[in-house]
Amino acid sequence: MTDTPTAIIDAQPVTGNGTPFDVVDPATEEVIATIPGAESALVDRAVTSARAAFDKGDWRLLPVADKQKVLRDSADAIDAAADAIADIECANTGLPYSQVRGRQVGRAADNFRFFADYIGQMTAELYEQEANYLTYVRREPMGVAALISPWNSPLALGSMKIASAIAFGNSCVIKPAEQAPLGLTLMTQVIQDAGLPPGVVNLLNGLGAESGDALVRHPLIDGVSFTGGTRTGKIIMEAAGAMLKPSIMELGGKSANIIFDDADFDQALDGALIGIFTNNGQQCLAGSRILVQRGIYDRFVEAFVARAKKVRVGHPRDADTEVGPLMTRAHYDHVMSFIPAAEDAGARILAGGDRAPGFDRGYYFQPTIVEVDSNSHRLCQEEIFGPFAAIMPFDTAEEAWTIANESRFGLVSYIWSRDIAKIMEGQERIFAGTVWCNTPMIRDLHAPFGGYRESGVGAEGGRAAESFYTRQKTVSIPRRPLTLPKLGA
Repeated sequence: MTDTPTAIIDAQPVTGNGTPFDVVDPATEEVIATIPGAESALVDRAVTSARAAFDKGDWRLLPVADKQKVLRDSADAIDAAADAIADIECANTGLPYSQVRGRQVGRAADNFRFFADYIGQMTAELYEQEANYLTYVRREPMGVAALISPWNSPLALGSMKIASAIAFGNSCVIKPAEQAPLGLTLMTQVIQDAGLPPGVVNLLNGLGAESGDALVRHPLIDGVSFTGGTRTGKIIMEAAGAMLKPSIMELGGKSANIIFDDADFDQALDGALIGIFTNNGQQCLAGSRILVQRGIYDRFVEAFVARAKKVRVGHPRDADTEVGPLMTRAHYDHVMSFIPAAEDAGARILAGGDRAPGFDRGYYFQPTIVEVDSNSHRLCQEEIFGPFAAIMPFDTAEEAWTIANESRFGLVSYIWSRDIAKIMEGQERIFAGTVWCNTPMIRDLHAPFGGYRESGVGAEGGRAAESFYTRQKTVSIPRRPLTLPKLGA
């Protein structure tokens, strides 16, 4: 059993008295931690700590160069503890250890380094249109941020929220998803000794409907950043909006992966496999609707199915594992429920469609490909959030753009083609926050990452984070003494 605190407040571990919850290893179905949830009094204590730290100003008013050093020292502390963080994250999430150690932990450290660099490059706005006046715009920290991270990529996304919030001088309270709190809790403990004043980064563990709801509704919270499911995001945004708290919502996706017959076939094949099967298929930016132009459709489907059947499903600790178990029993059941739905609607299962063979325990699901004849199929409209792809043919570019946009989501999209004119047309026509062209997932942290429609509101990333986590203050100063009207003289 792992000893994980309910909370980290003022840099100290704290045990709560709220509803306890179990943390389960998805590879073995064994309980690896039982954590008492954060009750409302503990939520208040954490937020009050963050508010006191913000108002005191030891971090908010620190010179930029000093903030940069703390952020970089935080990154170094994560690197030094990388093995321990990866170990516990792998056990908690079921993600292959090679992916956690190689990408997730490294990304967590890189997030702090990126924002250390970013705040050193910020510039001010100065206006001189009004005669005899200088007018400039200050960027000041928002205040206390409530950060709620998801269970599918807790380290990478949770660290992004913390780093971006505090880089601009804010204090924060982060709440990990109750399904995956262990790695992010350890990471938060690790960075406490990197020079952060106590109370700048606090953490709460607990159930979303209890601890998370109390956090969002707390009157001392100034803004909310949430990554997770669309349904939960709507609830959180409504609660935040009722108190006029700004919010970032990065929500679900059902992204189109469009492969034209003039694409580099092998690159598109590799990219399509990466786009649906990495991170155990549990990613909002998955290319889960694969649209293939009819000229190469049969060839592509044959190659895609053959490769999918060879994707190595295994224990997360095995070096050869490419796809591990799904996160929870409830989520495993959710993904599995789409199999009878596919069969009932006449869709054709080309690969997978069942529990991965060879595993008596654990939430192992076979990489699955289903051929559909219409984008209106449930498999194309609902977010499955697993290693589960729907594939269909199209004839013209116009048809591809239309199908891509026939969704209530709009997070990302993929285009594979050697025709630059076609790519430029597609990036204009597709309604999505990000369009990846001839590549699977790539993230430049300078660029905003957010979605259209039910994929969210607002964005994460350099300038987008600056806009959200700071307030603008306009200051006007006369160049020389003024001659003012003397009312009442």
